[in-house]
Amino acid sequence: MLSVRTATATLTLLALAVTMVTVSPAPRPAAAASTSEIARDVNSALAKMYDSVPESRNLGRQARAVLVFPSIVKAGFLFGAQYGEGGLVQRGRVSAYYNTVSASYGLQAGVQTFGYALFFMSDGAVQYLNNSGGFELGTGPSIAIFDAGMARSLSTTTAHSDIYAIFFDQRGLMAGAGLQGTKITRLDR
Repeated sequence: MLSVRTATATLTLLALAVTMVTVSPAPRPAAAASTSEIARDVNSALAKMYDSVPESRNLGRQARAVLVFPSIVKAGFLFGAQYGEGGLVQRGRVSAYYNTVSASYGLQAGVQTFGYALFFMSDGAVQYLNNSGGFELGTGPSIAIFDAGMARSLSTTTAHSDIYAIFFDQRGLMAGAGLQGTKITRLDR
């Protein structure tokens, strides 16, 4: 007879495999994306976000840098994980590449894709990112998180945090998006 832990792990893997096959918009190669592919996706996602959340454009103009993760895949059934690759945009071009990884446990089930952008509003916040090679969100500079709807209420007079996170392009079957326990690491490319 299977133990509860083994049964849960088996069901989790099965659910992830089934949902990834049925929900994934297109098959992706197992290899990591090249820097040119990441840069293209980052620039496209940033333009799309600026069009869909016009207030984010003003925030982008004031930011010292914007770290964009165009497509994060989050999947889970009790145990969850998310992963994505992105780039740091400074002075209109991608200057460095990063990945984001997170794991979670709790009442969750489903698959979701979404993107998010981190707007670094101060030189100190950008310096922290560069000097640490990455960081765990919640342990570094102060961060304020907005979804597309909440971002509409953000203005240059209400922006006082070191970093702002804006979620965009959410699709899938898992409700909510969060950055708790998310580790961002610089890629050597």
